[in-house]
Amino acid sequence: MTRSSTVYLCNKCGAQFHQLLGRCIKCLAWNSLVEQNKTSSNRNQDFSNKSDLLIAKKSEPIEEIKELFLERIKTGYTEFDRVLGGGLVPGSLVLIGGDPGIGKSTLLLQSSMMIAKNLEVLYVSAEESPQQVKLRWNRLAESQAFSDLCRNKKLRFLAETELGFILDEIELIKPAVVIIDSIQTIYATELSGGPGSVTQVRECTNALQKLAKREGIALILVGHITKGGALAGPKVLEHLVDVVLSFEGDRFANYKLLRATKNRFGEIYELGVFEMHNYGLAEVHNPFELLLGSNGATPGVATIVTHEGTRPLVLEMQALVNSSKYNTPRRTATGVQINRLHQILAVLEKHEKIPFSNCDCYVAAVGGLRIEEPGADLGLAVALVSSYRNIVVPPHTVFIAELGLGGKLRSVNKMRLRLLECARLGFRNIIIPKIDVLQIPEENPDLNIIVSDTIADAVKIALTLKDTL
Repeated sequence: MTRSSTVYLCNKCGAQFHQLLGRCIKCLAWNSLVEQNKTSSNRNQDFSNKSDLLIAKKSEPIEEIKELFLERIKTGYTEFDRVLGGGLVPGSLVLIGGDPGIGKSTLLLQSSMMIAKNLEVLYVSAEESPQQVKLRWNRLAESQAFSDLCRNKKLRFLAETELGFILDEIELIKPAVVIIDSIQTIYATELSGGPGSVTQVRECTNALQKLAKREGIALILVGHITKGGALAGPKVLEHLVDVVLSFEGDRFANYKLLRATKNRFGEIYELGVFEMHNYGLAEVHNPFELLLGSNGATPGVATIVTHEGTRPLVLEMQALVNSSKYNTPRRTATGVQINRLHQILAVLEKHEKIPFSNCDCYVAAVGGLRIEEPGADLGLAVALVSSYRNIVVPPHTVFIAELGLGGKLRSVNKMRLRLLECARLGFRNIIIPKIDVLQIPEENPDLNIIVSDTIADAVKIALTLKDTL
C-alpha cells in the first residue's frame, strides 16, 4: 500500500520540514525550501541498507583499537598524489569539482589508465556514451606516453545513470578504484526528485560511501559547480567525502591547478600543476617559470613566496594604478581576494599618503594561481606603490609579510621553508617582518635578509634598494 505526503526540502542543507517556512531553521538560508511529494510504502526503500550493516557494534577503548596499515594507491602522477597526501586511500571518497571543460574527465581517465596497470578500475560515466569516451581514449592512444597503456584490459567502462545498476556492477567485479562522472547525474528510482536534487545527491553519495567503506574501494566522484564557483548540491556532500579537490584555471589557458580544500589524509591547500597538451594533461614538476612570469624590470611588479600545503611557491604579483575618470574608481583583482585588496589600499592611503581613492587599481597573480594566505600582502602593497610612483622594484627581491591595519608587518607561518626556496632559486634580497628574524636559516649565508617593522619602512627600502646577484 502506498500513500503520498508533502514535505519541504532545503536546497542548501537538505533539511526536511512538514510546513513551508520562509527561512530554514537549520542553515538559516532564506527562501530555500522546495516542495516535494514524499511517497512511502510497506517495502523497504533503503537501497543501500545491507544486512551486514545492521549488526550491532560494541564500543571499545580507543587505545585498544587495532591499527590497520593501508597502502595508498598511486595515481601515476606525482602532482596528483601530492595533492591527495601520497595517493588514494582504500575505502576513501574523493570529490573533485571544476568548471565545465577544465579537464576533470581527462585527468581521471589518464589516472585510471595508470592505475589499471596493476589494479582493476571501473570508470562510470553518466554524462558520456561509450563512443564519446572511446574518442578521448583514441586521442590518448596516439601519444607515446599512453600507447602501451591503451592495451590494458583492467580498465572497465560503464555508461549508466541508475544507482542500483552501478552498485551491482561494483559488487560483481570488486574493483580497487571506482570513478563516478558525475554524482549530479546519478539517481535512484526509489527516491523522489530528479538527478541532481538534494535528496538524490545526498542518498546516492551515502549509498556509495557505505559500499566503498565496506569493500575497501577508493571512490572518486566528479561534482558540478555553480556559477559562483561553489560545488553544486547540498553542503552535506562535502561532509560525506574524505577529500575535496578543486580543478582550477582558465579553460582557454594551458596551465591547470589542482588544489585540496579538504583532506582527512593529508595537507589542505596542497597544490598540483598540470599543463594541457593536444593529447591530454601533463605534470609540471617545477612551476617556477610559470608563476614568476618575465621577472623583468617593470614598475608594478613584485615577487612573493606563498605556501600551499607542503610546497612553497615563488610567484609574481602585478599591479596597475591609473588616475580614474569615474566617480567610483575601479577595483579589479585576479587571483586575489577583492576584500584583501581594499584593505591593503586603505592601509597604504593612510600610512603612505597615496590617494588611491582617486585611482583605478588592477592586480593579478601570474599563472592563474588563487592567493588566499596573507603572506602576499607586502608584495602586493609594494607592487601597487611601485606602479603609482612608476619606480621599478629590483627583480631579485622577494617580499614576505602580512600587513596589519596599523601599518605593521606581521609574521607568517613556514618562514624558514619560504627562505630556503628563495635561496634555491637564486634570490638574494628578502624583506621580512622583524619578528621573524629568528627563523632565518643559518645554512644559507648568501641570503641578504632585510628586516622591517612597518609598511612605510618596507616600501622605502624596496624602492631604493639596488639589485644584487
